[in-house]
Amino acid sequence: MPDLTPQPDAFWNDAARHLVRYGSAFTPEIVERAAGSFVFTADGRKILDFTSGQMSAILGHSHPRIVETVQRQVATLDHLYSGMLSRPVVDLARRLADSLPEPLSKVLLLTTGAESNEAAIRMAKLVTGKHEIVSFARSWHGMTQAAASATYSAGRKGYGPAVPGNFAIPVPNSYRPDFTTADGSLDWQRQLDFAFDLIDAQSTGSLAACLLEPILSSGGIIEPPPGYFAALQRKCRERGMLLILDEAQTGLCRTGTWYAFERDGVVPDILTLSKTLGAGLPLAAVVTSAEIEQTAYERGFLFFTTHVSDPLVAAVGNTVLDVLIEDKLDQRARDLGAYLRKGLESIAERHAVVGDIRGRGLLAGVELVVDRATKQSSDALGARVTQRCLELGLHMNIVQLPGMGGVFRIAPPLTATEQELELGLTMLDEAIGDACATL
Repeated sequence: MPDLTPQPDAFWNDAARHLVRYGSAFTPEIVERAAGSFVFTADGRKILDFTSGQMSAILGHSHPRIVETVQRQVATLDHLYSGMLSRPVVDLARRLADSLPEPLSKVLLLTTGAESNEAAIRMAKLVTGKHEIVSFARSWHGMTQAAASATYSAGRKGYGPAVPGNFAIPVPNSYRPDFTTADGSLDWQRQLDFAFDLIDAQSTGSLAACLLEPILSSGGIIEPPPGYFAALQRKCRERGMLLILDEAQTGLCRTGTWYAFERDGVVPDILTLSKTLGAGLPLAAVVTSAEIEQTAYERGFLFFTTHVSDPLVAAVGNTVLDVLIEDKLDQRARDLGAYLRKGLESIAERHAVVGDIRGRGLLAGVELVVDRATKQSSDALGARVTQRCLELGLHMNIVQLPGMGGVFRIAPPLTATEQELELGLTMLDEAIGDACATL
């Protein structure tokens, strides 16, 4: 039979002619399949995926347990009327609640991170009877209306008014501090006090919730210092606000604990999960207390969507939890995270353009600067390193925001091996060297 596969020129012509461009430029590779930590292209290239897809495939690509679950479940029970329930949905809700501290016990299963944040914001507004939402100035919570209105790292220009009552507070960035102590380090308490003085001045008296990421990812892998979230939660309590934590990328063992908020000794009023919960498939969750859920229910909470409580992806979520538990992937993330950080620190010793290394577990950030003393950034340097990485066979994701250097977001699958991490580190080291030679 003749080969009917479109040739590369025809593929890219069709892409240019028919696809809506929705963000950064498309990666110039035609991906045919993916397995484990690698993607494979039409021209025979094997590319190491240091981003777990869209920071989601924590078990790697095409994990055999996930493949088996999808094949079995799609043949028996895939999608239902949204008011019907199935065992995978109830099982996953129970197991998620069991993995979390009290009083988080009530679960709503949805599809994407934006959708889970949309539902969380909607619930917070209904329960508090207020409408104002506070988020970090470099946040990313999604592209639907309420979530996008709480997103400040990108995408705000040109779309008309955001939802009324959204406010931004500064990010506690220890590498680039704005409020400083006598020794020049970040004075996050003074920054936080100042931020809420401004919030109070702007508020109409209708503060509903803070929606925050425990580690800002699209904001440049910025981890607020220990003590910050406990202090912020006190600010929320003083104002009758709910604390919503968005653990799209940090939840489910990525940072070395099941949930990133565990480090801080706080429990959010509402938790949102996505990306990692489906290990690459569209599954998200909102988790809250029985008290908040009861109030929301009594007030007529409505979030009836086509794919709420779908059994197919719920079954996948249960399998994800099985693998995380059986393979002890929280501990593995801690061990591999330490290995990754040691390798990145070694690269920093050889290349002065590495200004900062940060993150937790297998979520790492590497900020590139052209001068360590001034921390001067260069978009061109980051772009060159990214391009050279891809040429060498390493897919990297770089965040470039005003006032920051290029920050690589490194998030390999939790199933990656030390050998794969070493391969990625070797290619990154070479790419940085090659890019610097062209400056």
